Amino acid sequence: MPQLVQAIGSLLILVPFALAQTRRMRTDQILYLTLNAVGSTALAIDAGITRQWGFLLLEGVWAFVSVIGIIGLARRWVRSMRRPAPGSRQHEIRAARRDRV
Repeated sequence: MPQLVQAIGSLLILVPFALAQTRRMRTDQILYLTLNAVGSTALAIDAGITRQWGFLLLEGVWAFVSVIGIIGLARRWVRSMRRPAPGSRQHEIRAARRDRV
């Protein structure tokens, strides 16, 4: 069973990486970051269980950085949803305020 977890976790990291290197996937996409986060978390858990501290450090940091990337994408998405639509009353008010400055 641990071998299967390692194989799947590795594939979840390596496939998106290969796709990014061949310009078939962008590294700032939610899919890329999610696959990396899931794969590296699985490998980090396995490394912790088997007490492979160097591997745990590598995969733990990999998972952490991937999650930080996901959080950044989520924040950008929320900010973009707050922007008023062009032509809306809110959009006109903000444009007027910018013009006064």
